[in-house]
Amino acid sequence: MFCPDCGTWNRAAAATCTRCGTRLPDVAAPPLDVPDEELRELRAATGNRYTIVKRLGSGGMAHVYLARHALLGRPLVIKVLHRSLSQEPEMRERFRREAEAASRLVHPYICAIADMGTSGHIEYLVMPYYAGGSLADLLSRRKTVGATTAAAVAAQVATGLDYAHRRGVIHRDIKPDNILFDEDGNVALTDFGIATARFHGRLTASGRAMGTPHYMSPEQAMGRLVDGRSDLYAVGLLLYEMLLGHPPFDGEDSYAVGYKHVHEAPVAPDQVDTRVPPVLSAIVMKCLAKQPAERYDRGFELGDALVQFLATVGGADHRAARTARVSGLTPF
Repeated sequence: MFCPDCGTWNRAAAATCTRCGTRLPDVAAPPLDVPDEELRELRAATGNRYTIVKRLGSGGMAHVYLARHALLGRPLVIKVLHRSLSQEPEMRERFRREAEAASRLVHPYICAIADMGTSGHIEYLVMPYYAGGSLADLLSRRKTVGATTAAAVAAQVATGLDYAHRRGVIHRDIKPDNILFDEDGNVALTDFGIATARFHGRLTASGRAMGTPHYMSPEQAMGRLVDGRSDLYAVGLLLYEMLLGHPPFDGEDSYAVGYKHVHEAPVAPDQVDTRVPPVLSAIVMKCLAKQPAERYDRGFELGDALVQFLATVGGADHRAARTARVSGLTPF
């Protein structure tokens, strides 16, 4: 986890920061009451292959449980589609598509799908448990992170996206909640539920904006067809928020936010906070160009730019990002 005082990454099991000695918070989610009937249904649906430990939380689409493999004992996460949504064919299809899309992407910076299944109204996915929490967790504890940490995280995100894009998969919902960390601080992209792919044209018709308003590209907000450069726009939004503590655009509703993505120019990060290095600010602004043709063409190029920036400052973040660049971005 990241230290709330100095921003240094520490292993999940660490009690204090290795750099400044600050006592690290316990980020484990508190157990939530889960009805016995719900547990029985989930255990029956999974064939008792998993021991359900507790419910970690609930999102707009699914309940999330911490579990352990009944035989191997390793921690896992089980996502269960909300019962009300499981009655809707399109939502069931979207949920299954997350598993299909992720199963095609075997990469260190993409969250794998370990299992999936259906039983009655229960639809579930099984994924690895990431002890470092999410980028959203980090930003809720520490409003901003340092420039080198932000660049290293974004470089790994770009690495995973480049791999996905080369295999015809566009994520379309890159946001802090969907960026997970393992105990060593490595990134894992998750939630490919609304990803577009060559093999999923029927659920990605133009004219319908899908994604999260604060992290949508202009073309997404207009309901147009998107390509990988739309995801790279979202990486620019992540960088902006990590550096400044807020996304570049906000509004009273999703329409107002979408309008700003389409029509308003963001203020450059180094103009908001002079501590942001101009080189990194320029990278962010290139990601946030309104026209896709003016952005980085591929995650490979964005990753290169971030690694070059980190090379100018050195340190562990540079070494980690360079490793990501060599191991994850090399085409194969």
